Amino acid sequence: MSSVLADKRPTSKGQCEKGIEDFLTDVRRGLSESQKCIPCKYLYDDRGADLFDRICTLDEYYPTRTEIALLRRHGDEIAEFAGTNSCLIEFGSGSTHKSEILLNAFRNPSVYIPVDISQQQLAASVDAITHAIPGISVKPVCADFTTPFKLPAEVAEMNRMGFFPGSTIGNFTPSETHRFLARVIGILGSRASFVIGVDLEKDERLLNAAYNDAGGVTAAFNLNLLARINRELSADFDLKSFSHHATYNTREARIEMYLISQRPQIVTIGGRQFSFDHGERIHTENSHKYSLPRFRAIASAAGWRSTRAWVDDANLFSIHLLQSD
Repeated sequence: MSSVLADKRPTSKGQCEKGIEDFLTDVRRGLSESQKCIPCKYLYDDRGADLFDRICTLDEYYPTRTEIALLRRHGDEIAEFAGTNSCLIEFGSGSTHKSEILLNAFRNPSVYIPVDISQQQLAASVDAITHAIPGISVKPVCADFTTPFKLPAEVAEMNRMGFFPGSTIGNFTPSETHRFLARVIGILGSRASFVIGVDLEKDERLLNAAYNDAGGVTAAFNLNLLARINRELSADFDLKSFSHHATYNTREARIEMYLISQRPQIVTIGGRQFSFDHGERIHTENSHKYSLPRFRAIASAAGWRSTRAWVDDANLFSIHLLQSD
């Protein structure tokens, strides 16, 4: 991870990674609901993250390439809001390509803070940024960005810009989005800005194709969740007995992703049994789509001022700039 991280690596994996006991509790609770579900955050183990990176390159999956094009086109405008002596805080470090675009547009950026629950992902992020932008100070924070965490004390007087690309905000329900945006104000503080990618409402045929790709990469990504549960929670899911399905819910304006049982079966997880009927579904992820006014309304209710929004020519995707007082 280069020398930058030498004194920044978390001293204990338990301080960063979601504990196995919590994972087991969440899975058992979700599979006990009338509509079985598993929190989507568990899709992103190392294998899941690799598969999602592949999804982002698929022809059917428009968000990544569209957002990158927007950042390249409007990076200089976004950088104006960051000012000098700036700090970029990325919520969920993932691939650093988008962060590199912004940081290269900044005027003498001082600090980059990737925030991620995975130490491996943080290591990859620091390596990538220090290679791409020599001399920048990188201060990784190992945390679940959906919960409160503290920024390094030395950035308190800097111009702080949060960055949440990739339409991950769509995984939250609108009420969860409101709570998350309100929490981010507490993390970034007053007189901060927040750059966030938001997928837009569009023809459901385009959406269904994006989440049911012909090559089956999204299916592998979804099914990997069961493989992870088998590996980490001593479960016995038969992956061949479940199939991936994603569908657009018009009323809720969201893609819903499921794993569907292909036969009646009983699965044991950590010594506890769960029964599945033929055709019964496990809800694994939502991806909400927004109009510009609807997202702005949620941001405003959470305490942000909506300053700018950039949209591609095909009206597929948007990037919002929010500011706190």
